[in-house]
Amino acid sequence: MPTNLYLASASPRRSELLSQLGYAFEQFSIDADESPLAGETAIQLVERLARLKAQSGVAKGYTDRPVLGSDTVVVIDGEALGKPRDKADFISMMRRLSGNTHQVMTAIALADPNKVLSQVVTTDVTFKELDDTEIEAYWQTKEPQDKAGGYGIQGLGGRFVTEIQGSYFAVVGLPLYETDELIQRFLNNYE
Repeated sequence: MPTNLYLASASPRRSELLSQLGYAFEQFSIDADESPLAGETAIQLVERLARLKAQSGVAKGYTDRPVLGSDTVVVIDGEALGKPRDKADFISMMRRLSGNTHQVMTAIALADPNKVLSQVVTTDVTFKELDDTEIEAYWQTKEPQDKAGGYGIQGLGGRFVTEIQGSYFAVVGLPLYETDELIQRFLNNYE
Protein backbone atom coordinates (compact mmCIF):
# COMPACT_ATOMS: atom_id res chain seq x y z
CA MET A 1 0.00 0.00 0.00
CA PRO A 2 1.47 3.39 -0.93
CA THR A 3 2.56 5.75 1.82
CA ASN A 4 0.40 8.82 2.26
CA LEU A 5 2.21 12.14 2.25
CA TYR A 6 1.48 15.81 1.99
CA LEU A 7 3.27 17.85 -0.67
CA ALA A 8 3.80 21.43 0.51
CA SER A 9 4.10 22.89 -2.98
CA ALA A 10 1.78 24.31 -5.62
CA SER A 11 4.18 23.22 -8.37
CA PRO A 12 2.59 20.97 -11.00
CA ARG A 13 6.07 19.72 -11.87
CA ARG A 14 6.74 18.52 -8.32
CA SER A 15 3.31 16.91 -8.22
CA GLU A 16 3.98 15.01 -11.46
CA LEU A 17 7.40 13.87 -10.25
CA LEU A 18 6.13 12.70 -6.86
CA SER A 19 3.37 10.78 -8.68
CA GLN A 20 6.08 8.92 -10.60
CA LEU A 21 7.33 7.49 -7.30
CA GLY A 22 3.94 5.88 -6.66
CA TYR A 23 3.18 7.59 -3.36
CA ALA A 24 -0.34 8.72 -2.55
CA PHE A 25 -0.32 12.38 -1.53
CA GLU A 26 -2.34 15.52 -1.10
CA GLN A 27 -0.94 18.82 -2.32
CA PHE A 28 -1.26 22.28 -0.79
CA SER A 29 0.64 25.52 -1.19
CA ILE A 30 2.79 27.29 1.36
CA ASP A 31 3.51 31.00 1.26
CA ALA A 32 7.03 31.42 2.55
CA ASP A 33 9.36 34.39 2.54
CA GLU A 34 12.11 33.11 0.24
CA SER A 35 14.48 36.04 0.84
CA PRO A 36 18.00 34.97 1.75
CA LEU A 37 19.24 35.72 5.25
CA ALA A 38 22.34 37.86 5.76
CA GLY A 39 25.46 35.79 5.11
CA GLU A 40 23.48 32.74 4.00
CA THR A 41 25.05 30.60 1.26
CA ALA A 42 22.96 29.20 -1.59
CA ILE A 43 23.05 25.69 -0.13
CA GLN A 44 21.99 26.98 3.30
CA LEU A 45 19.20 29.01 1.69
CA VAL A 46 17.72 26.17 -0.35
CA GLU A 47 17.84 23.69 2.54
CA ARG A 48 16.33 26.21 4.97
CA LEU A 49 13.48 26.94 2.56
CA ALA A 50 12.68 23.26 1.98
CA ARG A 51 12.65 22.66 5.75
CA LEU A 52 10.58 25.81 6.30
CA LYS A 53 7.95 24.66 3.79
CA ALA A 54 7.71 21.18 5.31
CA GLN A 55 7.59 22.52 8.88
CA SER A 56 5.07 25.22 7.90
CA GLY A 57 2.78 22.47 6.63
CA VAL A 58 3.02 20.75 10.00
CA ALA A 59 2.36 24.08 11.76
CA LYS A 60 -0.77 24.55 9.60
CA GLY A 61 -2.15 21.31 11.01
CA TYR A 62 -1.01 18.73 8.47
CA THR A 63 0.19 16.39 11.18
CA ASP A 64 -1.28 12.94 10.45
CA ARG A 65 1.37 12.06 7.84
CA PRO A 66 4.77 13.38 6.72
CA VAL A 67 4.93 16.71 4.88
CA LEU A 68 7.35 16.98 1.95
CA GLY A 69 8.78 20.41 1.22
CA SER A 70 11.15 21.28 -1.61
CA ASP A 71 12.96 24.28 -3.00
CA THR A 72 15.21 24.86 -6.00
CA VAL A 73 17.79 27.57 -6.65
CA VAL A 74 20.00 28.20 -9.65
CA VAL A 75 23.51 29.23 -8.60
CA ILE A 76 26.18 30.93 -10.70
CA ASP A 77 29.44 32.27 -9.30
CA GLY A 78 28.16 31.49 -5.80
CA GLU A 79 25.04 33.65 -6.20
CA ALA A 80 21.55 32.16 -5.97
CA LEU A 81 19.24 33.30 -8.76
CA GLY A 82 15.57 33.28 -7.84
CA LYS A 83 12.62 33.76 -10.13
CA PRO A 84 13.08 36.78 -12.42
CA ARG A 85 11.58 39.95 -10.93
CA ASP A 86 10.97 41.39 -14.39
CA LYS A 87 12.22 41.22 -17.97
CA ALA A 88 15.44 43.12 -17.24
CA ASP A 89 16.27 40.72 -14.39
CA PHE A 90 15.56 37.75 -16.70
CA ILE A 91 17.83 39.13 -19.44
CA SER A 92 20.61 39.65 -16.89
CA MET A 93 20.21 36.03 -15.70
CA MET A 94 20.29 34.61 -19.23
CA ARG A 95 23.42 36.59 -20.08
CA ARG A 96 25.15 35.20 -16.99
CA LEU A 97 24.09 31.62 -17.77
CA SER A 98 24.95 31.91 -21.48
CA GLY A 99 27.97 29.75 -22.38
CA ASN A 100 28.61 28.87 -18.74
CA THR A 101 28.12 26.03 -16.29
CA HIS A 102 25.91 26.73 -13.29
CA GLN A 103 24.60 24.65 -10.41
CA VAL A 104 21.00 23.80 -9.69
CA MET A 105 20.46 22.98 -6.02
CA THR A 106 17.23 21.30 -5.02
CA ALA A 107 16.56 20.63 -1.36
CA ILE A 108 13.97 18.20 -0.09
CA ALA A 109 12.69 17.98 3.47
CA LEU A 110 10.22 15.74 5.28
CA ALA A 111 8.66 16.84 8.54
CA ASP A 112 6.12 15.70 11.08
CA PRO A 113 5.44 17.04 14.61
CA ASN A 114 8.51 15.20 15.96
CA LYS A 115 11.31 15.57 13.44
CA VAL A 116 12.54 16.91 10.13
CA LEU A 117 15.01 15.33 7.70
CA SER A 118 16.47 17.14 4.70
CA GLN A 119 18.94 16.75 1.88
CA VAL A 120 20.35 18.93 -0.92
CA VAL A 121 21.06 17.61 -4.42
CA THR A 122 23.37 19.63 -6.67
CA THR A 123 23.49 19.26 -10.46
CA ASP A 124 25.83 21.02 -12.89
CA VAL A 125 24.09 22.41 -15.98
CA THR A 126 25.89 23.94 -18.98
CA PHE A 127 24.21 26.39 -21.35
CA LYS A 128 25.12 27.10 -24.95
CA GLU A 129 25.97 30.66 -25.97
CA LEU A 130 22.70 32.61 -26.24
CA ASP A 131 22.08 35.60 -28.45
CA ASP A 132 19.72 38.47 -27.68
CA THR A 133 17.12 37.20 -30.17
CA GLU A 134 16.93 33.80 -28.41
CA ILE A 135 16.68 35.45 -25.00
CA GLU A 136 13.89 37.79 -26.15
CA ALA A 137 11.97 34.97 -27.87
CA TYR A 138 12.20 32.81 -24.74
CA TRP A 139 10.89 35.64 -22.54
CA GLN A 140 7.91 36.05 -24.88
CA THR A 141 6.87 32.41 -24.23
CA LYS A 142 6.17 33.39 -20.57
CA GLU A 143 7.80 30.10 -19.46
CA PRO A 144 10.72 31.75 -17.58
CA GLN A 145 8.61 34.02 -15.40
CA ASP A 146 7.95 31.58 -12.54
CA LYS A 147 11.14 29.53 -12.74
CA ALA A 148 14.23 29.74 -10.55
CA GLY A 149 17.07 31.02 -12.70
CA GLY A 150 14.59 32.04 -15.38
CA TYR A 151 14.33 28.75 -17.25
CA GLY A 152 12.63 25.37 -17.23
CA ILE A 153 14.80 22.46 -18.39
CA GLN A 154 11.70 20.32 -18.95
CA GLY A 155 10.21 22.92 -21.30
CA LEU A 156 11.45 25.26 -23.98
CA GLY A 157 14.47 26.20 -21.86
CA GLY A 158 15.83 22.70 -22.34
CA ARG A 159 17.03 23.73 -25.80
CA PHE A 160 19.76 25.85 -24.19
CA VAL A 161 21.28 22.95 -22.20
CA THR A 162 24.38 21.35 -23.74
CA GLU A 163 25.39 19.20 -20.77
CA ILE A 164 24.10 18.05 -17.41
CA GLN A 165 26.04 16.30 -14.64
CA GLY A 166 23.81 15.00 -11.86
CA SER A 167 20.07 14.58 -11.46
CA TYR A 168 17.87 15.82 -14.31
CA PHE A 169 14.83 15.46 -12.05
CA ALA A 170 16.44 17.68 -9.39
CA VAL A 171 16.74 20.41 -12.03
CA VAL A 172 13.02 20.00 -12.82
CA GLY A 173 12.27 20.38 -9.10
CA LEU A 174 12.23 17.01 -7.29
CA PRO A 175 15.10 14.50 -7.42
CA LEU A 176 13.35 11.13 -7.70
CA TYR A 177 16.02 8.81 -6.31
CA GLU A 178 16.93 11.04 -3.37
CA THR A 179 13.29 11.82 -2.55
CA ASP A 180 12.41 8.12 -2.44
CA GLU A 181 15.48 7.42 -0.27
CA LEU A 182 14.61 10.27 2.11
CA ILE A 183 11.01 9.07 2.46
CA GLN A 184 12.23 5.55 3.25
CA ARG A 185 14.74 6.82 5.82
CA PHE A 186 12.07 9.01 7.42
CA LEU A 187 9.57 6.15 7.68
CA ASN A 188 12.12 3.59 8.89
CA ASN A 189 12.91 5.72 11.92
CA TYR A 190 9.41 4.83 13.12
CA GLU A 191 9.73 1.09 12.65
